[in-house]
Amino acid sequence: MRNPVRAALVVGAALLPDVDLLFFLVDGRNHHNRETHSVGAALLATAATYLLSRLMQWPRTAVLASAAGGAWLSHVLLDYSNRDTNPPIGIMALWPFDDGFYKLPFPVFLDIGRTLNWATVRHDAVAAAWEITVLTPVLLAAWWLRHRKGI
Repeated sequence: MRNPVRAALVVGAALLPDVDLLFFLVDGRNHHNRETHSVGAALLATAATYLLSRLMQWPRTAVLASAAGGAWLSHVLLDYSNRDTNPPIGIMALWPFDDGFYKLPFPVFLDIGRTLNWATVRHDAVAAAWEITVLTPVLLAAWWLRHRKGI
């Protein structure tokens, strides 16, 4: 993906599930890991990206829409794979088909604190370092495959 606007759209799709953190500012309730962290939201992101790219008359519309949907799903998968200590435990991964909360029984990643005290910041730095350690080989493999196949 050589177009920076299209690349930013896909990166934004990977980050946008956490927009639900802002909903707390509206009503003071925890909305995190609910509808935006789901297959349904990823499908909506895919459709929205498809429509946007058609309106913009960008080439390879379906490829961009699939990339945005995959990026959104990657966020869902990573949050499904982390340790969760904030009730309700888990994510609404199957919304709108099911409103249950799902969690991987053996977390791969650490939880992330939501305060700015020193202990939480230190813990979050360790968690981020662990995520980088686990995900860097995945990123390198994807980069290698992309360049090998000339995508």
